[in-house]
Amino acid sequence: MKMNFSGLRALVTGAGRGIGRGTVKALHASGAKVVAVTCDNSDLVSLAKECPGIEPVCVDLGDWEATEKALGGIGPVDLLVNNAGVALMQPFIESTKEIFDRSFNVNVRAIVQVSQMVAKGMIKRGVAGSIVNISSMVAHVTYPGLATYSSTKGALTMLTKAMALELGPHKIRVNSVNPTVVLTDMGKKVTEDAEFARKLKERHPLRKFAEVEDVVNSILFLLSNHSASTTGSGILVDAGYLAS
Repeated sequence: MKMNFSGLRALVTGAGRGIGRGTVKALHASGAKVVAVTCDNSDLVSLAKECPGIEPVCVDLGDWEATEKALGGIGPVDLLVNNAGVALMQPFIESTKEIFDRSFNVNVRAIVQVSQMVAKGMIKRGVAGSIVNISSMVAHVTYPGLATYSSTKGALTMLTKAMALELGPHKIRVNSVNPTVVLTDMGKKVTEDAEFARKLKERHPLRKFAEVEDVVNSILFLLSNHSASTTGSGILVDAGYLAS
């Protein structure tokens, strides 16, 4: 499917690397005006060179006040990709308040805050819109050391449904994409143990992890009118893992 987002303005969080960066590049190539949000300015500088004309915003989305200041006047947005996230691994028995708070602040609370800003603008303008939340297959099944992280993704599954329910009457669709391990910088943390990574890959019927492009393609589908009757749903990009 050929995607055309000309005339639309998109906001992508976690835009500096991995899935977020790939999404910005794909949207930019498809004609969208893109606001790229991340907490590392050097990533924004290099991204702006690759995608001339994007609007870079550097902010830590785990900081509510800083986010309000940076994005409170962001203007009209038609498409939102909530991709920013942290994967802070700790065994459940050793979980700390700091890791718990940081994880939920970035992975859940920031999505509420940014989505509220964007959705209010869509409703005020009376336009249809699409929001895609980047979740994970660990919303459904977890691994050792991911008690907090998988809990944030489980929360995001229900948040996506709640947003879809309440925003649907305003013609705003909300869906999630739930990938398996994607070998981004974040994904590599999960597979640092070579033997664990080998066994994990073997549990995937397709015997592979996901590529960034696989996830980006699902994001673009959900942002586009090709999914005009889809809301409150999640696309598993898991190489069949949950079927195993």
